[in-house]
Amino acid sequence: MTESLRPLTRPRLYEQVVDRLREYVQHEHLHAGDRLPPERDLADRLGVSRTSVRQAIVALEVQGLVEVRHGGGTYLLRDRLETEPLETMIDRRRRLPDVLDARDALETKLAFLAATRRTEEDLAEIDAALAAMAEAVDRGELGVSQDKRFHAAVTAAGHSPLLAAFMAEIALPIAESREESLRQPGRPARSLDQHRAIAEAIRSRDPEAAARAMHHHVVTVGHVKLLDWQAEALG
Repeated sequence: MTESLRPLTRPRLYEQVVDRLREYVQHEHLHAGDRLPPERDLADRLGVSRTSVRQAIVALEVQGLVEVRHGGGTYLLRDRLETEPLETMIDRRRRLPDVLDARDALETKLAFLAATRRTEEDLAEIDAALAAMAEAVDRGELGVSQDKRFHAAVTAAGHSPLLAAFMAEIALPIAESREESLRQPGRPARSLDQHRAIAEAIRSRDPEAAARAMHHHVVTVGHVKLLDWQAEALG
């Protein structure tokens, strides 16, 4: 049997709800910060159970597209509900713990080394990265490229070609973990504060403090809704 004749699959009900919500946001010209109708209203208007609506909201929340405020409703975090396939989310969830383990091992050591080996030029680049991320946060952006610049500056300040090569080898999964973390509500500003703590330890030539600060930061990066999400619950 050819691939073109593979068995048909029916969209899950919650996926159809997500599609309708995407259309609703576009039709009503909603933007980030706007509130979606209550679950009960959505269920009645769509002719589905509240469970299906809740599953759709959870899927959107995991992807950083909406924020659910307990007792306060569901609010858009983006102007458009551009979602990704369920299978993609499952694959990313499976990879993320290993990526975080690798980042903790490599970047904690690099921060330690940076505090002992950094030059004034290294500090200048670290400070420039911090300033760029602060500007991005002030603009309400995620600061993905600025976050990448900061971690690259710390890696460079470690002056360890082999560890830097290891970091380059896993650059793509690191980028994936970075984006997953920064799209959590309030995370860009929190990451900026943690970057400043790492930078201060490096500036003070305190390797133990730098390692602790980086470890704490990577642990925070791992606090994402994706890892709490149970795909099986979506059916």
